[in-house]
Amino acid sequence: MILISFFAALLPQTQPVLAQDNLAQQLNQLLNGDPNLQGAIAGVSIRNATNGEVIYDHLGDVRLRPASNMKLLTAAAALSVLGEDYTFKTEVLTDGEVNRKTLQGDLYLKGKGDPTLLKEDFDKMAAELKTLGIQKITGHLIGDDTWYDDIRYSIDLPWSDEQRYYGAQISALTASPTHDYDSGSVMIEVKPGNHEGDKADITVTPNTDFVKIINQTKTVAKDGKKKLTFEREHAKNTITITGTLPITSKGQKEWIGVWEPTRYALALFKQSLAEKGIQLSGKIKTGTTPTEAKIVYTHSSIKLSELLVPFMKLSNNGHAETLIKEMGRVVKGEGSWEKGLAIMEAELTEFGVNTESLVLRDGSGISHVNLVPAAQLSQLLVAVQHQSWFPAFLHSLPVAGSSEKMEGGSLRSRMKGADVKGKVFAKTGTISTVSTISGYVNTKSGQTMIFSIMLNNLMDDAKGKKIEDKLISIIASH
Repeated sequence: MILISFFAALLPQTQPVLAQDNLAQQLNQLLNGDPNLQGAIAGVSIRNATNGEVIYDHLGDVRLRPASNMKLLTAAAALSVLGEDYTFKTEVLTDGEVNRKTLQGDLYLKGKGDPTLLKEDFDKMAAELKTLGIQKITGHLIGDDTWYDDIRYSIDLPWSDEQRYYGAQISALTASPTHDYDSGSVMIEVKPGNHEGDKADITVTPNTDFVKIINQTKTVAKDGKKKLTFEREHAKNTITITGTLPITSKGQKEWIGVWEPTRYALALFKQSLAEKGIQLSGKIKTGTTPTEAKIVYTHSSIKLSELLVPFMKLSNNGHAETLIKEMGRVVKGEGSWEKGLAIMEAELTEFGVNTESLVLRDGSGISHVNLVPAAQLSQLLVAVQHQSWFPAFLHSLPVAGSSEKMEGGSLRSRMKGADVKGKVFAKTGTISTVSTISGYVNTKSGQTMIFSIMLNNLMDDAKGKKIEDKLISIIASH
């Protein structure tokens, strides 16, 4: 229904022309008068979706930090380069032979970038080996992540984000805990114990001993304080959880990035093999698959058009960086940020984006060095409407006020008023001192407007969200 209403809005308009002077006056009043924007920089670009005409501009050519609005560039480039039907492959190979239910040789798990691998997928791989009659493997289980380079973090990732799921390491072989596909992380759920004074109950998803949990929590009275901290030791997978949890609390979930996702995936696969009754004599290792190895099983991910939903609606940084490396690998034969960003930059020129005005450092926008003018983002949003994959791109954007997680995404708790609820399709962005939002809005007059709002140098980025919502409400009312 969203797509239908959107495309209906793109048809020739019979409504009165937008009152541009009145709109500009209202927008200027808010941008110049809001005290939370004093000392800050606001870049705003508004265009008519039908013809790309600039309706309003406020510092639209000033380069600003885009935060996760960078993902609009990454998604458009990935759809253009890879295609909406693109899938990631994961291969199980061996250089040995099966003799009397024993695989005499090594087993290889070759990752090719899939960020959606779950424990259940490793179970399927193990089940396939079981159907081949394999009950024992004499060699090692070797993980091959050479599809990408071995640089795990983007160049400007803050060191303090290392343990966060949104700062998780990027590997061609990795795993996710849930269908949100937060690759390279585990989900930890902490619930109160049965009695006051008990330690809290802690559950790790997937159920794995790859991470070690140190439980320093305490269940307290129902009027006690809920305060939990999660700390993963640098270069290790030891996670210490401290704090208190009231006995009546529903608990808390936290996603923690693991150290070395390749070995994480291998540990889950080894576990699946054991659960299927397949004995591994050798060790877990990392290495390169020999050319003579034969493919035993190939797993394919969901299509890129489907991956875009958790990627964009939940603003998944890992997906963004994976897509950058994948573009580099597919086009240039090298899965690196350098090659991938070069491909993205070249692709953006095809959409009329002036790449000479951009500074591109990653695909997610987590870098504070990225710089993009609002006018270039609005230009991109005009151009992509004419692409065959535009419905998938539009469908991936968070929908204002929609409470369903995989529809509303990062906008599910915002813009719930009748003038904007269900009428705004936009990508949000937040890093320290920065708040951004860019997308499409169906206005009161029946037109569809494209907007890009970039607020930088804020004292409180949360207050930037309220300013954005007011600005979009003004646009929607015209």
